[in-house]
Amino acid sequence: MSKSVIAPDLVGTAACCPPLLARPITQAQADHVAPLLKALADPVRLRLLSLVAAHAGGEACGCDLGDAFDLSQPTISHHLKVLLDAGLLDREKRGVWAYYRVRTGVLASIAQLVADAPG
Repeated sequence: MSKSVIAPDLVGTAACCPPLLARPITQAQADHVAPLLKALADPVRLRLLSLVAAHAGGEACGCDLGDAFDLSQPTISHHLKVLLDAGLLDREKRGVWAYYRVRTGVLASIAQLVADAPG
């Protein structure tokens, strides 16, 4: 069973808010969305998310992700943990390996938030 380190379901976190161009969001809404955007703001994490999403079957073993970077395995693990804690990835342990999958619902919510307002 796939599960994230954090308990709350964040699919609606960004969807809680109107598109940024439609009307101002509240402080509480900004407090919910900012950690997602902060996690995505790092180039390594953005690439990791993209690598996981583009991997065959939409999931990737953590052991296969380090080759794309000139970084140590502990650094890659740290960035994966940040994405996991933000609710952008799910992790499933299979023996000694951890497999990651992008939580597409969260990305869709973020996309909705930053989309142009209708009209």
